[in-house]
Amino acid sequence: MQSIIFMGTPQFSVPVLEGLIDKGYEIKAVVTQPDKKVGRKQKLTKTPAKIAAEKHNILVYQPVKLSGSNELEELMNLHADFIVTAAYGQFLPTKFLNSVKIAAVNVHGSLLPKYRGGAPIQYSLLNGDQETGITIMEMVKKMDAGDMYAQKAIKIEKDDTAGSLFEKLSYLGRDLLLETLPKIADNTVVKTAQNPDNVVFSPNITKSQEKITKEMTAKEANNLIRALNPDPGAFMMVQGQRLKVWKAEVLDKKTNLEPGRLVNNKKCFAISFANKTVLNLLVLQPAGKKRMDVKNFANGQGSKFKPGDKIVDD
Repeated sequence: MQSIIFMGTPQFSVPVLEGLIDKGYEIKAVVTQPDKKVGRKQKLTKTPAKIAAEKHNILVYQPVKLSGSNELEELMNLHADFIVTAAYGQFLPTKFLNSVKIAAVNVHGSLLPKYRGGAPIQYSLLNGDQETGITIMEMVKKMDAGDMYAQKAIKIEKDDTAGSLFEKLSYLGRDLLLETLPKIADNTVVKTAQNPDNVVFSPNITKSQEKITKEMTAKEANNLIRALNPDPGAFMMVQGQRLKVWKAEVLDKKTNLEPGRLVNNKKCFAISFANKTVLNLLVLQPAGKKRMDVKNFANGQGSKFKPGDKIVDD
């Protein structure tokens, strides 16, 4: 069985790595991002890929920047058959891509050429897409621009979040990669070039994109909530305080209230948005508090408002 240098960081990468191990591939090293301080206590935390690698006693590299590092030379000297990346998070130098015996392969969470970049799953939700999927592609220096070895789509369900799609796509990516690697190795795979006219980019989500505004329709706000769940979470400003929204639903009803007003707070918390649309918040998190369902919120903090009151700050 061929040897692999595996490169990944978040939980998305773990099923892919485990699948390669279970299939009998020799994992010569796992390359992942450096440990980070997480949470209020700033606890130094290992990446999910590192945790998985250590469980299998696999050599781990964590360069801050791979290009020009001592780790790069060591990795090239491993003379692996494949490089396999799955949400690693850094560009790879061309000389490294060319150092392997067979191919450098990426497991990408979109139907390329749509959504090149670091947040393809989030953008599929933000834009209200009906489907997403996995592309197994050849790695080149240009971001997510290599020829495609294989592709498979799945339907986006109405209750899917970034978290649920990450999980679904990680297993889809594992299975599609394991089907494709032998074809790459024996040169029976048919590569397909990406159509440059259909390229869409999905850059990493910025802080400014996390805010729910009353200029959005209820559907647009709900898409944002789903796209940013479980991390970092979407929020709206209510009387100068952040109110995070983890789950919501678009109601069929219309309203004549101007956007940002309370429509109903009887065992719910429904707010007017653009084009007379209405969004009911289902799971909320007021500033400094834990998550709560809408019933508890409506009986507590939400009870001080009455229908017609302004909820969403300008």
